[in-house]
Amino acid sequence: MIADDSQPIDGPVFYPAKKVRRRRILFFGAVLIVNLISSLWLLDLMWRMGFQKAHFPFMLVFLLLNGLLVLGSFHAWFGALEMLRGKKRSVRISALAEKASGPLKMRHAVVMPVYNEDSVKTCARIEAIYRSIEATGHLESFDFFILSDTRDLDLWVLEETSWTNLCRRLGGFGRIYYRRRKTNENRKAGNIGDFVRTWGGRYESMLVLDADSLMDGADIVKMTQVMENYPRLGILQTPPKLIRGASVFTRLQQFAMRLYGPLFIQGLNFWQLSGGSYWGHNALIRLQPFSEYCELPALPGREPFGGRILSHDFVEAALMVGKGWEVWLAWDIEGTYEEAPPTLVDHLIRDRRWCQGNLQHLWLIFARKLPFSVRMHLFMGIMAYLGSPLWFLFLLLGTWIAWDRSQSNLSQLPFDSYAERWFGVNGVQQSVILTLGVFILLFSPKILAVIGAILNKKTRHSFGGALRIIFGAGFETIISMLLAPVIMAAHTVMVFSIAMGKAVGWGNQNRETDGTSWGDAIRFHLTPTLLGLVWSFVAWKIGVTFFAWMLPILIGLIFAAPVSVFTSRVRYGQALARRKLLAIPEELNKPQIMELADQATAALDPALDASVGERYGLIAAVVDPYVNGVHVSFLEQAELTDQDRALAEKCLVEGPSALAKNELSDLLYLGSAMLMMHRAVWLRPADAIHSVWTQALQSYRRRLDHISSV
Repeated sequence: MIADDSQPIDGPVFYPAKKVRRRRILFFGAVLIVNLISSLWLLDLMWRMGFQKAHFPFMLVFLLLNGLLVLGSFHAWFGALEMLRGKKRSVRISALAEKASGPLKMRHAVVMPVYNEDSVKTCARIEAIYRSIEATGHLESFDFFILSDTRDLDLWVLEETSWTNLCRRLGGFGRIYYRRRKTNENRKAGNIGDFVRTWGGRYESMLVLDADSLMDGADIVKMTQVMENYPRLGILQTPPKLIRGASVFTRLQQFAMRLYGPLFIQGLNFWQLSGGSYWGHNALIRLQPFSEYCELPALPGREPFGGRILSHDFVEAALMVGKGWEVWLAWDIEGTYEEAPPTLVDHLIRDRRWCQGNLQHLWLIFARKLPFSVRMHLFMGIMAYLGSPLWFLFLLLGTWIAWDRSQSNLSQLPFDSYAERWFGVNGVQQSVILTLGVFILLFSPKILAVIGAILNKKTRHSFGGALRIIFGAGFETIISMLLAPVIMAAHTVMVFSIAMGKAVGWGNQNRETDGTSWGDAIRFHLTPTLLGLVWSFVAWKIGVTFFAWMLPILIGLIFAAPVSVFTSRVRYGQALARRKLLAIPEELNKPQIMELADQATAALDPALDASVGERYGLIAAVVDPYVNGVHVSFLEQAELTDQDRALAEKCLVEGPSALAKNELSDLLYLGSAMLMMHRAVWLRPADAIHSVWTQALQSYRRRLDHISSV
């Protein structure tokens, strides 16, 4: 157990600090050396050409961008080296579970925060995880919590009925819990915080899921065994795989993550080790230190840079590591899944929220006493979005330099070059060598992943064969090259809008769509399209060579809308799926946990259903006896005030549309009012209540008529 002061217990360390430092010096030393060599090579080329004013910021931006490129590429390279060493010789925190036997010693919670989600599908995922854990024989050690921040009143009622059906069918009352917050303060972080303060003391750890998360029960048990057997462990993060992609966009995403992801994940684990990060879901968290140290303060000032921290997960991991707790990435946990936004537009809308959250970390990255790994994670999160405006600036500066040279008619190289003196290369050869180096950094991770997948028989077969791997990697590379300039432009606009003080709202994620319409695509991508057309004209005026050099960027910008529409289409994604193209192993050989989720129907019961035509959501909560009974059972009974009675009467006579949303919400929290309204709609004459109630009552008669005719 954990000591009262919540400090990690003394005892054996899984991976010694001396070895951790050695790995980090090796990794970041290699990144620094390669970046310096590349930058000095470009600096020598600039010197050879004759320095202009634009060369100074150009070199500075190149130093930053190339550093990010080398950093990303080296994650794949070191990951490949780790794979070559083999699983047994790699550092795996999950190896601690291999020695565990017998029942779990402590209690654990499975927690799923939801916000305006499809309750049937979220309950289906809970059902699948429940049955999967039950199959391991460890169900008695787990409780499940659906933590709702849903603001849609109809969906609120549907959540209650889905949860009730789920518990009735699984025998889950007293093990599966549902709670909806009346005030959703501080978004998801506040939702989790409320759970920790209210119920956290009962459990050793909580498994945090997203509404689209799915995890194999055996892997969950393995994670809890690691947590129980290693008292220093604060957070155990898994690398979730993307699944159920229907559109071309999501199929490309999940294929890329599944094929290239393992290299980057193992490369990340190579240096972070016990100083890892938390990604917000599909992670196991020890509750006592989380409760003690991870209460997030508001940042100075107002949003977007101040106020509540949006990207809370990175900061919570930072606080854990800063207090001596270890945060590990369980890179070899296989049965961990999530879903992705279905279109480029939805992806960028979600990115807007993440962008603001990550930029808030600028307040924290230079805070005192933060460990090195924490600063690196914050830095990489910030640069995931600042990298785009830097790339945009780099291209602008490059255009400026090319324009200046084309207008000045410079034809001589005025200065001596160290590259020429030492290596005997001319200016053209020097440029080609630099370009080749950048291309190697860009594409070598994909090449390594493809070669590794083809050479490994099990991996090759899991993707449907070598030809499908090669086709998928090639197709993904082409589409990614077209999408990259669009994402660059979108992220640049995001960063500037946030810098101008425009904060983001909190919306639920769109998980299903039939594609982006042409009108929406043109409106959303108008800025990059116009930018691409203007830039093309300028590049052509500079010269054919420069235009050809910029062409991959320009094509992506100009054709942003068509590419966005094409990749959003489900029918094209289905056509690829029928031919097993861009297929992932989970698609060709579906894991049991996905089968369980597909077969899950416990949340559905015609006897308790708030999704029927005229009796949908809050209408059902008033009219339907079963739905009303379930809803009222969640509420406290209190004497109604005259104001409460007047509000209920207005709803009965004038209909729900006559009330403001906050008035309807208040009414739905009044148990006595809901019972009074239920009796009234059944007992009053039809002309004494609004037609919405009489139509709901008539739907029962139509159902009875249908049954009698059968």
